[in-house]
Amino acid sequence: MSQRARVSKRRRLQPPRDVPGEASCRDHREPLLLFCEDDQVTLCRKCFLAQEHGSHVVRGVHDAAEKYRKLFRELLSTLKQKLEAAKSLLAEEQETMGMVQAEEQNFKEMLKSEYKMMIRLVTEENVMNFQNLQGHPFNPHLREASLSPQMKFTAELEEKYQETLQRLNSLGRENVNKLQESEVRLYEQITSLHSVTAELEKKCGEPSLVLLKDARSLELSGVSLLCQGLEPARIIDPSLCQRPGLSEVLELFQRPITLDPKTANPCLVLSEDLRSVRLRNVQQDVPSNPKIAPGNPEIFDFGASVLGVESFTSGRHYWEVDVEKTANWQLGIYEDSASRLMPKASKGKILLMGSRMGTKYTLWVFPPLKGMYLEEQMHKVGVFLDYKYGQISFYDVTKRFLIYNFSDLVFKGALRPIFSLCFPNDGTNSDSLSICLPDVFVV
Repeated sequence: MSQRARVSKRRRLQPPRDVPGEASCRDHREPLLLFCEDDQVTLCRKCFLAQEHGSHVVRGVHDAAEKYRKLFRELLSTLKQKLEAAKSLLAEEQETMGMVQAEEQNFKEMLKSEYKMMIRLVTEENVMNFQNLQGHPFNPHLREASLSPQMKFTAELEEKYQETLQRLNSLGRENVNKLQESEVRLYEQITSLHSVTAELEKKCGEPSLVLLKDARSLELSGVSLLCQGLEPARIIDPSLCQRPGLSEVLELFQRPITLDPKTANPCLVLSEDLRSVRLRNVQQDVPSNPKIAPGNPEIFDFGASVLGVESFTSGRHYWEVDVEKTANWQLGIYEDSASRLMPKASKGKILLMGSRMGTKYTLWVFPPLKGMYLEEQMHKVGVFLDYKYGQISFYDVTKRFLIYNFSDLVFKGALRPIFSLCFPNDGTNSDSLSICLPDVFVV
């Protein structure tokens, strides 16, 4: 063999000088210029001709790297969006934790206030009964018969109060546990998202052969994170925990409220007996407000209102309203003023508001504006006012439980019942409210 032939043979056996060691095939010592999509490995020319890769998808290293680079950039953009969403949800869950605990405490205080009010009413009734007996010859059996119902009622009320407190405590612990588990889950997702996005950013700036190493594994990690849902904790609204409240004692204070035509919005039609109210079905009579979205409780500020004739500056008063025939309504107390006959905005109001959108029902109380969950439509609402002790309570008459109460209020003037219907979007509405007459009126 000539010297020229021996030199040529040695050159064929050695890898090219411009190909790094890791860029050459270990088996054939040739440049790794190809990439097998199926096996996720780089190949030289001889590897490609091998039978094991014959049916596989094989691309040039540069083309395969550019494909993954584009894929990684798209994946990186989506993962960054999810990372921000996870951070936002975590902040919301942490905020919800404080709100849930505050709401639980609020309902406990509300329950305590209602319990004290009921005990006060029963005690005062008991004192009145005892005073009535003083004019008669002493009869222990008569006195015991008089005191026994009140004692029994007090014991039952205490039992219900403790049971409801226990339910609220249990519900509070359950909600806190759910929120804590949600926070741990979100922390783990955020950590994983930070790790994968950092690796993707690094990969996008690397040479083709380095980028292709473990490319499929990194892609699957990113896709797996995208498939993980970002769900908030499913907490239970404390308002679902039924609170005992309405009793026969309140019905002793029920008043036959009548509506005051002088205060009625022009869009309202009052019945002849001034016990019910409905909206006019006339398009031009109904003012529109396109800035208010349907379902927004602020729309009640633009509702058609009417006041009750009765004005209270002392005492205890209770009335019931049938709301079954209306989708959106508000009831409550209005602080009367000689300087104005028509109610203005929300100033001087204590309100309970009901709203129905399709099959969904929501209750709102004001002030401050606070939403409450409602499983089904409410049929009849009871309103109780204790002027001296500054308390206003709302009840579900059908289910006989407390909806919400306001306590420790300070009244400075006359208070009047207020009733409102919501303006319809299309100008036609058959909604109506009716005041229920007491079975027996006690002065």
